[in-house]
Amino acid sequence: MVQMSRRDFVKITGTGLALATLPGFIRSGFAGVKPGDSPYNFYFQRFGIDEDTIRKVMGEALHYGGDYCDLFFQNKLSNSINLQDNIVNSASTNITLGVGIRVLKGDQTGYSFTEDISLASMKAAARTAAGIASGSPKKAPQTFNATKLMNYYNTNVSWEEVGVKDKVEMLQKINDDVFKQDPRVIKSSVRFSDSENYMLVVNSEGGIATDYQPMLRISVGCTAEEGDKRENNYFDFSARDDIRFLTEEKLKRLPREAVARTVKLFEAQTPPAGELPVVLSAGSAGILLHEAIGHGMEADFNRQGISVYSEKMNKKIAESFVTIVDNGTNENIRGSINVDDEGVPSQETVLVENGTLKTYIHDRISADHYGVKPTGNGRRESFKHYPMPRMRNTYMRSGPHEFEEMIASVDYGILADQFTNGQVNIGPGDFTFYVKSGSLIEGGKITAPIKDVNIIGNGPEVLERVTMVSNDMKMAEGGWTCGKNGQGVPVSQGMPSVLVSSITVGGRG
Repeated sequence: MVQMSRRDFVKITGTGLALATLPGFIRSGFAGVKPGDSPYNFYFQRFGIDEDTIRKVMGEALHYGGDYCDLFFQNKLSNSINLQDNIVNSASTNITLGVGIRVLKGDQTGYSFTEDISLASMKAAARTAAGIASGSPKKAPQTFNATKLMNYYNTNVSWEEVGVKDKVEMLQKINDDVFKQDPRVIKSSVRFSDSENYMLVVNSEGGIATDYQPMLRISVGCTAEEGDKRENNYFDFSARDDIRFLTEEKLKRLPREAVARTVKLFEAQTPPAGELPVVLSAGSAGILLHEAIGHGMEADFNRQGISVYSEKMNKKIAESFVTIVDNGTNENIRGSINVDDEGVPSQETVLVENGTLKTYIHDRISADHYGVKPTGNGRRESFKHYPMPRMRNTYMRSGPHEFEEMIASVDYGILADQFTNGQVNIGPGDFTFYVKSGSLIEGGKITAPIKDVNIIGNGPEVLERVTMVSNDMKMAEGGWTCGKNGQGVPVSQGMPSVLVSSITVGGRG
């Protein structure tokens, strides 16, 4: 990690060069590489990794007779800038380079990694991973066939071409706009991060796949004060995109939405606790779908018999107008990937079709166990981690109902709009989520704003209680990182507005 003090950072920003923050030996690995370039060439040209080297490393990995092996190369450059009350209080650049080596033998997995991608170090790591196998050596493939992939990012500008000065000026303008929105605002924070990830995965079946994965996230938070009351909230964007994503309209919307969400809380009340109808709003409420339902559809949990869905394949689990997908092909969306970390092309996977559970979320290992094809969901945090079944963009498709019709059907309940903290028990799907903001529904109309509400329930039961699904599906705009077994990966989620007939609402007693 390359870090600097605020004083040094301010000096650097005067140059307008992002590369000025990086030592020359680090820059040399990225300089001149454009988003359209093949990461295959990137690794082969920049780091001396060629097919002969790969065959030698694979030979070590298969020395004791493993059934399968793969090599996952990663080179990632990440930058972040935090500005608080118009002062840059932190900035950092992080460079990741290494290879993870996996060997499979039956149900056993051997895994090792090294940050040194010299032939000697990679062969040593391969021998460690090979230790799970016993038997006659197998040969590495003589040729490798590149996997043909679609491109779901559509970037043209490398983040390295965007200067630090330009980034800081952008954040300062947003910060100024925060304070212009409302005189009650007393504090602001603007955070920006970007990254470029070059990955190469090659396997003992002769497959080779590469990807260039960009990412950005920008978040605006603020605190407002009214009398003795103080409230805070935020708004953010995240996407697999380049600087062109941040249009003038988006840069104006960030402070406007952050402040509007914050000052709305001054008018909010806490509803009484009880069992109530709940309308989950379109977009951000998809986090409940992801956590309380999506995880239960990951194949490793079902293979272990942990998930409530383990015995429900091809069974009805929701109304016929409920269809849930996990999709890695949504253009420029945070959770999208051209290829997963096992080299499997991305795809749309229909998990629940017309209320019936159709498939699980698979990586190579779980797919082999169930006798199906991988779904492109083998994901890992970095080369230091082994892949496992992970979601990408998980959402419910639009249904046949109108939002107004849904609200009109509720005599007394709540509209849950923004979720923050939550806890989920993956096995049964029990959850607790904190509703940061929402509204009361009274007499079929949206009335007062609400806050400080918990919703408590069970994901599969909530899915069964979905009685209406609106035609207004949208994806969440912000940045979510999903944690599982100590690994974090970028994801997104979405929802149409959905009416759940009854959820336990924890409000005032």
